[in-house]
Amino acid sequence: MADDGLNIYDEIEIEDMTFDPNIQIYTYPCPCGDRFEIAIDDLRDGEEIAVCPSCSLMIRVIFDLVCFPIVQPDADLPKADAQSTSGVAVQA
Repeated sequence: MADDGLNIYDEIEIEDMTFDPNIQIYTYPCPCGDRFEIAIDDLRDGEEIAVCPSCSLMIRVIFDLVCFPIVQPDADLPKADAQSTSGVAVQA
């Protein structure tokens, strides 16, 4: 990815970052006191620059793209069959 003109503060291995599975974001402490952030979807798209939302600093995330396969939505959810959802009785 071309980053001409970007002022990269540091290069950080993804293994040194913290992953929040609830919001699907990797974070790393920023010198300003906040955290650099990059979403897992951005990594899958080939993005490698994490930004701090509180200052102008950016880091380059060092990672292997093959570790982030593209996940199809609802790919691993079981299909509900018509009989299992239509036989429920509701009482008022």
